[in-house]
This record gives sequence, C-alpha cells and structure tokens, in this order.
Amino acid sequence: MTAIKETSTIQENKRYAVSQCPVSYVMGKIGGYWKPIILYHLNKGDQRYSELKRAIPAITEKMLIQHLKQLEADNLVIREAKPVVPPYVSYRLTEAGKELFPVIDAMAVWGLKDMERTSV
Repeated sequence: MTAIKETSTIQENKRYAVSQCPVSYVMGKIGGYWKPIILYHLNKGDQRYSELKRAIPAITEKMLIQHLKQLEADNLVIREAKPVVPPYVSYRLTEAGKELFPVIDAMAVWGLKDMERTSV
C-alpha cells in the first residue's frame, strides 16, 4: 500500500473539513461500510471477536480486526483482554460509542423505510 503524503493538499483539505464540520468529524470516526454495523452489534452488550464474526458473516477477519482497532483508537470501543488461558478478549462500547447508538438506529430505521419505498 502506498504511503499517504501528510502534507498533500487533499490531506490538508480533509483535516480542515473534519475540524470545521461536525458531520465530517463523525464520518471520520464511523465512516466506511463495516464500522456502523460493528457498532450496531456491540450495542447488544459485550461481545467476543467470534460472536461479532458470527453476527457479521460477510466481513473478513482482516477487516473486522482492522475496524475494531480503529474504533478502539477513536475511543468508541473498549477491548478487554482477561489474563486466562485460552485468552479471553471482549469488546464493548465506550460512553461515546453508546451515545452514537441513536444515530446508528436512525440509519437502520431510515434504511428499512427506503428499502420498502424502492422495492415497489
């Protein structure tokens, strides 16, 4: 993968948009295909990696791991590893992640309505 030039005009424009626009800021945190789906499933409570993988069968292991790390870095998900053998790791929403649930739920409600409208 090619390294991103941090001083490029595009990167500068993205940083400006995120700093000035709250929608851009949120999309920077939860944007992409899988993050909202992961957050939606974590709203049910603590989940292990295998439970998330079962709940979202279409996601690859690489993408699930990558997005969980990004969500953790963005302070939306807490990864808790218990010092037992075999290792026990669970994921749960932070308070900030829980505050996002009404947004994710509204997306789901809108999606269902739009799916009904367009299937006619």
